[in-house]
Formats: sequence, C-alpha cells, structure tokens
Amino acid sequence: MRGRVPSQKEIKQAFAGILISSLFLGTNAFAFPLFACWLRKLLGHFNMLSVSFLPAFLASYVAILLERPSRRSLLALYVTNVATETLFRMAAWRGLVHPVPYGQVLIFAAAMTALLYFYRGRQAKRDSMFSLLRFVVGPYEENGYAENREDLPSVVDPQELQSSGSAQKIRRPTARRKPRSLLYVIPTGFYRIIRKIQGLGRHTVCPHPFSCTYYTLQGAVRLFALGYGLQVCLHILMQARRAVRKPSLLPKLLIHRKAFQLGAFLGGFSAVFKMMSCLLRRIFNRDSKFHAVPAGLLAGLAFGFFPDNTIALYVMWKSLQILYSDSIQKGYVPRIPGGTILLFCFSTSVLFHAAVLEPQNLRPSYWKFLHSLSGGRIAVMDRVCLDAFGMGTSKALNEVLAKTNTRLVAYSELL
Repeated sequence: MRGRVPSQKEIKQAFAGILISSLFLGTNAFAFPLFACWLRKLLGHFNMLSVSFLPAFLASYVAILLERPSRRSLLALYVTNVATETLFRMAAWRGLVHPVPYGQVLIFAAAMTALLYFYRGRQAKRDSMFSLLRFVVGPYEENGYAENREDLPSVVDPQELQSSGSAQKIRRPTARRKPRSLLYVIPTGFYRIIRKIQGLGRHTVCPHPFSCTYYTLQGAVRLFALGYGLQVCLHILMQARRAVRKPSLLPKLLIHRKAFQLGAFLGGFSAVFKMMSCLLRRIFNRDSKFHAVPAGLLAGLAFGFFPDNTIALYVMWKSLQILYSDSIQKGYVPRIPGGTILLFCFSTSVLFHAAVLEPQNLRPSYWKFLHSLSGGRIAVMDRVCLDAFGMGTSKALNEVLAKTNTRLVAYSELL
C-alpha cells in the first residue's frame, strides 16, 4: 500500500485477489485427479503421459484461466524456474548430462551480463529487475546519466579540499589546546580520509560523482554491510531460543563464515562491476554499453561466495524474458499467443510428472510444498503399480519421505 492507509476499494481488491488465488490453487488440486480418472476411463489404461503429465497440463490450463492476468507471468516464471532444475535432475539421473562444478555461477554470470547490457542500453526499463540493478550497481551506470552531468553532484577538487582545510586552520583560536577525546578524533580522522578518497582522480567520461576509488568502495562497503546484516538478523531469529537460553552463543551468531557469504557476494559484485567499468572507460577513453559484457562476466563470479540454484535460474529466465520482450518490440520475433499460459502448463506438468513418477528428481522444498498443499495426498497415491514403468517409483518415494521428513497420511485422516 506504499506506506499509507489503504482505501476501502483497495481492501476489497486485496480480498478479491486472495480469493481468486485460492480458487486457482483449489481448482488445480481438484482438477488434477479428475482429469487423471477421465483419461484412465477414456484410454482404458495408464501410460507415461496419461498418469500425471497430461492431467496436470489440463488442470493447469483450467486453473490459470481463473487467475488474474497480471499474476500469470509471475507464476509462469516461478514454476519454469523449478521445472528447469527438475528437468536437469531427470537428465542427470538418466546419465544424459553431468553436473558442472560451479555451474550455477556460470549461469548467473552469463544471465547477469545480459541484464546489465540491457540496463546500460536504451531499452525500456519497466521490469522490477532493473530496479534491483539500480540499487546494486547504482543509477550512474544507467543509460542517460552521462548526458545529464549537470544534474550530478559536483566533483570534489583536491585543491579545494586542501584550501578549505587550511582555512579551517586559520580560523582556529590561538588559545591553548585541550586534549581531545577519542569520540572526536576518530570521526574527524575518518571524515578526512573519506574526503581525501573523494578527491582522487576520476576520468572525464565517468558519469559518477567523486573519484572512481570512492565510487567503487562506497558501493562495496554499503552492500557488504547490508548482506552481512541480513544474514546475521536471519540467523539470530532462527536461533533466538538458543541465544536466550545460552547468551554465550551470541558472538558466534554474529561472527561465522556463513554470515559473510551474502555480504561478500553483494559487495564483491558491486565493486568488481564498478571497478571494471571505470577501468574500461579509462582504457578506451569513452563510455559504452558494451563495457557491461566483460564487467558483468567478472562481477558475476562473485556469486561463488553465495551460490544458489534458485537465484541463478531466476536470473537466467528473467534475462530470457526481457530479451524476448525486447525482440518482440523490435520486430525480430513474433509474439506467441497464450505463450505464458502454455509455458506455465508445461512447467507444471513436468513438476507433477516428477512428483508422481520420479519424486527423487524433484526439489525437496517443492515436494514439501505439494505434500502440504495436498494434505499428504500426493504421497498416498499408489506407486507400486507405477513400478512397471521401470523407474523404481515406490522405492524412490520412501527415500524422499525420509529425506524430507514427510510421512504417509493414513486414509482415515483424508476423509
């Protein structure tokens, strides 16, 4: 509600949205077994497609039509993200592909390079991803700032700093100096160091204020502090009971290896990108959106401090979505009617196929989601008869139940 009291109309819209989303989930859950039974009756048997994939596709198609159009792209992006990882797990389980060490880092670096290239170009930046990039790498790298240099804060001149410092010395009283406390000396010394760093050199084509060194360090320190603070706060909240019972654990919660991972990633990404951008501007004596390619690739390697498959795949699909939208606007590719709906239905079908026939290849968190959403019904479906397809489904189900700490619900509890 953007920090204000919502109106009666907005409250009604919020409740309507909740009801529509609930109807969407309920329809999907109800229609899946319904279509499975219908296909079984129509075909007279089950096969690899009719047991889960086709029923899920039809159920998803009916359900997504009930959801708000503004939510469909977000839902399609989420399930496609999970389905991509599931397809890779399925291929690796069959021996068709092999996991690449730090593969998620390479995916993130390549996808982020594409996003930064668009960020520095003249494309429309209505997507929320560009707002995130504007926060991480700063607004000065965005296209248009170099042409509006008069709107930027003035650059600090080292001679001006020295003259201002000498003027302050002249205005000081000649009375006997009193010893100063550390509360005065430390902030004053820190402020002088900052001013000196701000007054270092900056290339004429650099769009940012102050020196390149200050520009790089400021973003790195700010994002490192943000990432570290988020990790520590989250860890303290998760261990709050233990910390209250045993206060000696608090220093360990504040200083541990995992607490620095997110900060190192965010700070390192910002620092490397800004440093490389300034370096390339100095080397070629001009600014260019193509500088985002080497700078983005090197900055993306900082993802190695905080590797995560979900984030890497999300950034990859987000870059592909923006690339596809930009290509449509330029007339390079046609718009596929209902493409978002078809992508959602296909991705959901992949997830339901894995949940029923090969649950070992499904992301554990998504299995827990399906188990909770269905009230445990996804686990009580008979897997013994599905062993005929040769994938050891019943054995895999028992392993997944033990691994995810979920259980088989008794039939009496489902009534």
